[in-house]
Amino acid sequence: IIKIMYRIKDIAKEKGITITKLAEVIETTQPNLSAIINEKTNPSVDMLLRIAKALNVHISDLFGQPTKDATHITCPNCGKDITIKVDE
Repeated sequence: IIKIMYRIKDIAKEKGITITKLAEVIETTQPNLSAIINEKTNPSVDMLLRIAKALNVHISDLFGQPTKDATHITCPNCGKDITIKVDE
């Protein structure tokens, strides 16, 4: 099981961003973001990308322990392996 909630919450806290502010930045409601954090709903890949961008982290950092050279994540919706390509 992927524990997204711990990384989103931890990263936001590390960056001094409240969940309410993060929800505002990613253009969703605070209850919707809380549902994602508490694993009551599965976020879309687009939502995960918006969260990662707002937190200024790589999308793979939202999943488990971050690694600098992570190139794959598992979709929380369908379980597919997703290759991450980063434009540098």
